[in-house]
Amino acid sequence: MEKTIVAISTPLGKGAISIVRMSGEKAFEIADKVFTPLSHEKTEDRKMVLGNFKLDGGNEKCLMVKFCAPKTYTGENLVEFQLHGGIIVTQLILEKLIESGAVLAEPGEFSKRAFLNGKISLDEAESISEVISSESEIELKTSLGLAGGKLKSKITQLQNFLTELLAKIEVTLDYPEEDIDEVVREDIDKEISNCQTEIQRLLKNSENARYVKDGISIAIVGKTNVGKSSLLNAILGEEKAIVTNIAGTTRDIVEGVIFYKGMKLNFIDTAGIRNTSDEVEKIGVQKSKSLLDKVDIVLLILDASEKLDDESKNILRDISDKKHIVVVNKIDKERKLEKIENEICVSAKDLKNIELLEQKIYDVVIGEEIDLNKTIVTNERHLQILKECLKMTNKLISDKNESLEIIDMLVKKLWNELGKITGNTEHEDIIDMIFTKFCLGK
Repeated sequence: MEKTIVAISTPLGKGAISIVRMSGEKAFEIADKVFTPLSHEKTEDRKMVLGNFKLDGGNEKCLMVKFCAPKTYTGENLVEFQLHGGIIVTQLILEKLIESGAVLAEPGEFSKRAFLNGKISLDEAESISEVISSESEIELKTSLGLAGGKLKSKITQLQNFLTELLAKIEVTLDYPEEDIDEVVREDIDKEISNCQTEIQRLLKNSENARYVKDGISIAIVGKTNVGKSSLLNAILGEEKAIVTNIAGTTRDIVEGVIFYKGMKLNFIDTAGIRNTSDEVEKIGVQKSKSLLDKVDIVLLILDASEKLDDESKNILRDISDKKHIVVVNKIDKERKLEKIENEICVSAKDLKNIELLEQKIYDVVIGEEIDLNKTIVTNERHLQILKECLKMTNKLISDKNESLEIIDMLVKKLWNELGKITGNTEHEDIIDMIFTKFCLGK
């Protein structure tokens, strides 16, 4: 008999309520030991009941609800206690349940049991974790779609096609006839090509997955006093960076985040790039230069009221092979700067064209609107498996004249590799590794 597990499912601290969750065969038995309904009525499935939780030295008035297996999150009998928020009372109730026969759950153990009991697939479980950790609207929407089974549906469909293909191959191996062999080879070519196309489509849709998860990283660079810090403040709508007329005010990296079209834009204001004898400023300048290779796009800030000098020309040369936008600032002043290719004109002082700049950043990095109706795979493990599966389809297509025995083996290998996404063929040690990343009580 598997142990009955318990954990606190809400963050510890002061709040309106705390939730303690318990799952397992003895969940109801343990709950009945410590909880007494105020109405003295028999508790029913999915009916929330007010009662007293027996603690040493007194009672905690709280709500309890029972969920009968198998129609629960874990597939087992499950009980939740909703009690007054607070660290001490929540901890005491947890300890009382452990004392009464439950054991403390490991991180992710509730979701692991849900997977093992067939309530969710492995990719859905991982997506639940990503829903919890989402930091932007677009990341949340993508994770919700995956948690709802969008990827599982496509992988299951591909495996079903391969299952039918394996059946045809193995029948042919059992009853070898020349005319059947030729038809089966045509089917192999067709089904593997279809499988290849679908995997390519999934990977194509997921090209921007990194931006969905991490956002777009943007370095604001330029020589001193061109308005880099003023532009950052204008974008963020707050005085994040110090702004003065003194050259070299920004000596270290200053960061800020906004959300545009549901996506996170991570701005990094850097030290003005120039030759300097100040040792501290030198370090800042070096950091600015090294950052250029680590970001998704560079904003080169130029002063509209000044002609292009050698310092700015050198920076422009250094970023020529990177995604970049030339931002001409201070257009509220008389322009002396010559026209620059790929420029966008703004005024950090008057907040002019700031939103236009945000749209330009999005267009240059992403290229087009992200279609959330498509299946966008954001999990790196899933992406690596899909890339490996694409290699396998390429091999099957290039080796289509191999013996049917070899093709049969390769198709089975492809089927198993796809199954690693949903957990259909996954090894236990990898499953354990995935669920340990979950928070306690989930």
